Amino acid sequence: MSNNKGAALITGASTGIGAVYADRLAKRGYDLILVARSKDKLDEVAKSIQSTTGRKAETLQADLSVAADVKRVADRLATDTAITAFVNNAGIASASKLLASDPDYLDQIIQINVTAFTRLAIAAATSFAKRSSGLIINIGSIVALAPELLNGSYSGSKAYVQNFSTSLKNELADKGVTVQVVLPGATATSLWEKSGVNVHTDFPPEWVMTTDNMVDASLAGLDQGEFVTVPSLPNAADFATYEKARLALAPNLSRRDPAPRYGVGVQK
Repeated sequence: MSNNKGAALITGASTGIGAVYADRLAKRGYDLILVARSKDKLDEVAKSIQSTTGRKAETLQADLSVAADVKRVADRLATDTAITAFVNNAGIASASKLLASDPDYLDQIIQINVTAFTRLAIAAATSFAKRSSGLIINIGSIVALAPELLNGSYSGSKAYVQNFSTSLKNELADKGVTVQVVLPGATATSLWEKSGVNVHTDFPPEWVMTTDNMVDASLAGLDQGEFVTVPSLPNAADFATYEKARLALAPNLSRRDPAPRYGVGVQK
């Protein structure tokens, strides 16, 4: 099968959401570069995709909690002009209370969900901007909008993904690069098991979406031109209302004088 869409590099591609993105993008005509820690699982995904779609599927073993591995993947994104799409999916979660959390694990959340995420996104964006084309899909979470849920470091990392994606979209607006940020709710993946949560028993069943439905809805949102996709949100106008309210704050967020209600520092 001829390569007509270039290659998609997907992080966290050995299981769950990343593996489903790999399948769906291969079916859309992309060759694949699959990134994750487990070489065995990556090889299984690659073999399955090659046999079912005929697309090429390369594996790139990397642990994104290790700076040298992050740099290696970033260098590939920066230099390989065959790459036309990047799914920034790798991440880890936590549901524990902040004061009961292992500080080393919180550091790892920030390393993978923020530090590695940023370096890879900028590498891809810089390369795509030079070519005036490309697609970046950043995987966030609904906890970016609901920090009261789960762990504050985890929700904070996903709020970072949301803010970063908004800024990146603005910078790339005139450069031919498409940016989408996806905010899934609870999704049935191994991510939860690793954080000590049983997604099938610890969450109400009506909260939990399958990975297939999550990715298919997200790609449908991409096709419809959405920048922010919340796969479970019934009415897209609700998010538009949220954004309108946020933007309405802008004119008054930075002013010379404190707000009159504080009764201090008024300059004449």
